[in-house]
Amino acid sequence: MWESSRRMQDGLDAVRKGRIFLDWAEISLQTSHAEMELIAQALLDAGAAGVVYEDPEEERRYLAQAEGREAAPPQAEEPVVVKAYLPEDEDLTARLAELREGIARLARADGFDAAACAPLVRHVSDADWENNWKAYFHTQRVGERIVIQPTWETYEAQPEDIVLRLDPESAFGTGTHPTTAMCLRALETLVRPGMRVFDVGTGSGVLAIAAAKLGATVRMFGAVGSDANADFLLGSLADAGVNINGIRKVLGPSGTTVITVDSTGENTIVYSPGSNANVSVEYVESQRELLTASSVLGLCLESPLETVTACAR
Repeated sequence: MWESSRRMQDGLDAVRKGRIFLDWAEISLQTSHAEMELIAQALLDAGAAGVVYEDPEEERRYLAQAEGREAAPPQAEEPVVVKAYLPEDEDLTARLAELREGIARLARADGFDAAACAPLVRHVSDADWENNWKAYFHTQRVGERIVIQPTWETYEAQPEDIVLRLDPESAFGTGTHPTTAMCLRALETLVRPGMRVFDVGTGSGVLAIAAAKLGATVRMFGAVGSDANADFLLGSLADAGVNINGIRKVLGPSGTTVITVDSTGENTIVYSPGSNANVSVEYVESQRELLTASSVLGLCLESPLETVTACAR
């Protein structure tokens, strides 16, 4: 896990600093729940740093859990899509051949139809996260008072504005994604000066910073790695007045996000949890007194689901 996450982190850092810009081959394979782990291993053996599962049954189960109800049993077996990304370089042809051979071997050994899960290959290109994307990221009002302002733009704030000035790097998002914007608007409604806000999971820190600017006492809880992204995130949170004493530094990479954009503008976000996988239920229990004293609790699914569930309970 460390080596795979480290390779992903090194590649992302190189792209972000402008040293290289890679094209990627997105490899998609449709399979069953019984075979998904075997297919994932075949992708890893072919050189992928990690895999992504698209599982409709798991998505429904999660939504039902979030809404406090039992998920309806599936009417029939639904296929799972397993995805991975390989660089489009001189080794790609050999890696794809290795993948197909690996799947054929697994099919013979496990008795499934290799042709039914033949890999589909799609070209995607790295967004130049340092430059090109800035053309689409402008100052935006996301609530009645909260305004997201990129540091390279000027903005004349109104007296009641809460301005979040962001300079997104690999540790930060833009804060304007619909789900993030929805959470920011909820904070405007919920948070009052003097409240205690407890944010579980490092994420981008945008919500914790917004809560602090709204006058709350904010404490962040989670884990970061032993890398430059961790220092960037911790410094930004501390500068905004967020208490970072509950964030542990662990050996290994911080959570890493790779964003790819194809020729039609469709984007895919591949996330490697890194240090966030170390946020355990036991660590949550050690913070129980602080958790129960908070007026607002923010939960981040970059941490393990069992940890998030324990916090909510």
